[in-house]
Amino acid sequence: MAEIQQKGDSGKGGKKRAKKMSTKIDMTPMVDLAFLLLTFFMLTTTFAKPNVMQLTMPVKEKNPNPEEQTKIKASQAVTIILAPDDKVFYYFGLNEPNDKSVAVPEIKVTDFSANGIRQVLLARQKQQPEPIILIEPYVNDGKQAKYKNMVDILDEMNITNQKKYALIDISKKDIDLIKKQNLL
Repeated sequence: MAEIQQKGDSGKGGKKRAKKMSTKIDMTPMVDLAFLLLTFFMLTTTFAKPNVMQLTMPVKEKNPNPEEQTKIKASQAVTIILAPDDKVFYYFGLNEPNDKSVAVPEIKVTDFSANGIRQVLLARQKQQPEPIILIEPYVNDGKQAKYKNMVDILDEMNITNQKKYALIDISKKDIDLIKKQNLL
């Protein structure tokens, strides 16, 4: 606490002066109280919980049988290619250059804004009730999509309530299609 210290007489004769008093404050109790309050508020505060999206991934087989793999109908497929510079390329159907009965798809460009890929997905969901979305991050020639774009497209899948989507490696056919249409 606080205490008052008195100075003793110097022993000189003459006038008697009033004694000077000095105070000394002991700060220990106040520091203890500050640390107790700090500890109390730290322990009673709820910290921000991380937001996590649940993803269910299939088990990868060692020797997959091509006949047992799920076939995707071209009418249900939507391919989304995550490109560098926050661009999103997409086309409807499958890119099957060997199949002459199917036309070569035209790649369209959009972005991650609310009027971008979200509107494309919602419009496709109205046309095709259960579309299958194929998400391909672009990785080629030293250029690649950002991790942020992958998180953004997964958020869009969640926002637009897509039931079936797959994260796959970009195919050589799609890289050739992008180069052919001079998009990068």
